[in-house]
Amino acid sequence: MWIYLDGAFVRKEEAKVSVFDHGLLYGDGVFEGIRAYHGKVFRLDAHVDRLYDSAKMINLSIPIPKEEMKRVIVETLRRNKLQDAYIRPVVTRGVGDLGLDPRKCAKATVFVIATEWGAMYGDLYEKGLKAVSVSVRRNPAEALPPNAKTLNYLNNILAKMESYCKGGDEAIIFDTNGYLSEGSGDNIFVVKNGVILTPPSLNNLRGITQAVVLECAKDLGIEVRWQNLGYFDLYTADEVFVTGTAAEVAPITEVDGRKIGGGLPGPVTRQLIAAFRAVTEREGTPIG
Repeated sequence: MWIYLDGAFVRKEEAKVSVFDHGLLYGDGVFEGIRAYHGKVFRLDAHVDRLYDSAKMINLSIPIPKEEMKRVIVETLRRNKLQDAYIRPVVTRGVGDLGLDPRKCAKATVFVIATEWGAMYGDLYEKGLKAVSVSVRRNPAEALPPNAKTLNYLNNILAKMESYCKGGDEAIIFDTNGYLSEGSGDNIFVVKNGVILTPPSLNNLRGITQAVVLECAKDLGIEVRWQNLGYFDLYTADEVFVTGTAAEVAPITEVDGRKIGGGLPGPVTRQLIAAFRAVTEREGTPIG
């Protein structure tokens, strides 16, 4: 495996960062998750834009321009001879000292990893996921905005851990006001009477896959509403599904022991799964 690290491609065993890197010491950095399908990188521009927006949010200067970052991502796939893959570009604050002061970090660390990737949830795309609501609350926007995709991911990890302890495949996270936020690593949608409902993006990540699914819904003539949602909306939904770069479009057929839509993926979800897959087949930046 070849990994891009600060201007060079190195073997996996040689890809090392300092123990004084603030990305390791404090989770001070940003990242993206990107997919390649059929020899093309899907929505590369949107992912790189979000990476740089996240960096701007935490006042982190990425030492290479966007176009160079895109070339690096594509080249990482070429070096590893990957056609269908998951790509993880990461930018940390860089090497500093044991204090918090980011001014002690002279230059950001940049690395890009690419690996083979299949269906994250296996046969659960046909059966549906079992989800559980967790006690962990999403970081409030006034503390650490969820729209900045930072390396500080403990909030998501704690939610994921709790979901496993409760026997779930995925966590459903609410915010500190009691509104539905998102999954542990994906956006969440509720379908009621043929209308798609999804939470406003202030208390969750503005997903790239989420945006694609909304485009697909528009093309299919399905109404979408952004609104605050609670437990009642979740439990009484006709369908529930989540979207994410790794998860793609995944149906949820049980929430907190309650069967959703009779316990099978619903018609709207199935339409969107098919539409999303069609988009990934025809769009993308060629790897070459």
